[in-house]
Amino acid sequence: MATLSPPPQLLSLKLPYSSHHLPFRFRNPNPSLVSSIPRSPLAIRSVPNLLSSAADAVPDEQRAATLRRLCEGLVPEHVVEEVGYIEPTDVQRQALPILFSGRDCVLHAQTGSGKTLTYLLLIFSVVNTQRSAVQALIVVPTRELGMQVTKVARTLAAKPMESDLEQKSCSVMALLDGGTLRRHKSWLKAEPPTVVVATIGSLCQQLDKQILTLESMRVLVIDEVDFIFNSSKQVSSLRKLLTSYSTISNRQTVFASASIPQHRRFLHECVQQKWTKSNVVHVHVNPIEPMPSCLHHNFVICGKNKRLQTLLSLLHSDAPHSGIIFVGEQSEKSKKAGNAPPTTILMDFLKDSYKGGSEILLLEEDMNINSRTASLSEVRQGGGYLLVSTDLAARGVDLPETTHIYNFDLPRTATDYLHRAGRTGRKPFSNEECTVTNIITSEERFVLQRYENELMFNCEELAT
Repeated sequence: MATLSPPPQLLSLKLPYSSHHLPFRFRNPNPSLVSSIPRSPLAIRSVPNLLSSAADAVPDEQRAATLRRLCEGLVPEHVVEEVGYIEPTDVQRQALPILFSGRDCVLHAQTGSGKTLTYLLLIFSVVNTQRSAVQALIVVPTRELGMQVTKVARTLAAKPMESDLEQKSCSVMALLDGGTLRRHKSWLKAEPPTVVVATIGSLCQQLDKQILTLESMRVLVIDEVDFIFNSSKQVSSLRKLLTSYSTISNRQTVFASASIPQHRRFLHECVQQKWTKSNVVHVHVNPIEPMPSCLHHNFVICGKNKRLQTLLSLLHSDAPHSGIIFVGEQSEKSKKAGNAPPTTILMDFLKDSYKGGSEILLLEEDMNINSRTASLSEVRQGGGYLLVSTDLAARGVDLPETTHIYNFDLPRTATDYLHRAGRTGRKPFSNEECTVTNIITSEERFVLQRYENELMFNCEELAT
């Protein structure tokens, strides 16, 4: 691909960022946001984690402004009250003034840095609840992430009982794969919601049938944008959404992700393909250490035929209260040969051999939607769990109780490693040390070393 010269208006902001998993600072927060962390069944539990925990590498005098002050006069008062008096994270401090000015933006910042709240505050600043039309659309790659974003959006949108009853609340619809589309069809026709959180497949079904229209859309957010663009199942639909179903002249476009490989080329393509306006701003919160400082990385070298026993030994020695075991996807060759999926093999082994007290749960793409929802619901109850999962759980899913990650199969890329590791070390107000343990063969050691160099972390070998 030829190198593109950047358009003159293109602006990229790079900021230092460190130790983002240190506790964020509440000055006078809404008690409902913190009184029940982390076991409240309410969706509000997710909000503190999405507000994030930033100890920013910025002088104290520049950090005086609270998030409330940044939003004052722009975001509805009940939303600001729900957020409370907290210091904004780096990405919020830099991106919100740009977003409130109406410019398109690429939010490129570490997992847990507050990107979700950033784009939600933009949405609440521009939608008009008196209009019966879809005015904001948030596209996510998985149902699980969509459910999480929907819960946070609904929590922030909820108006207090004593508020003006004549003023309509902001309604939020989850249009996600596996949902009841007949009910959504009735809702969209009767009284369109203000905000829609959607997976691309379900969204395009409704757009193709003209049940959902986007002529009133003011904000389009694509969350985990690199994942969707790299998904052969989703990329063509996303391109169509960006250029055919809506146009940049009528909307403000926000892309968000913790990892945007070759981000300069991506920015140029955004402008060239007319996915964004030419004055798009790239807000890149550049971590001093891409990995959270509270994570410890280990590896164990063993033969392929000893991996199950090695994992079992690790589980018994670590005795994790809550952990995720990541397994690779089954290859097409293995499927054609009629072999059992790796997740099934591992689940059967653990159920027979693991004697710990944690409940063993499964999360993978081939499961039916009800089973996937049930697994995540059980995990979020707060009890001990071991979640066996493919990379479905690696993107955006907030499981703050998780203290241990086990890579039974190495991820395919350093970016995937970053997202897997980002599922732990997310619990607010905690200095608890968390671990990522990799079970590898001697031939895979160089791959792990490459990830260490790229992501700037050290991995310690454990004795077997």
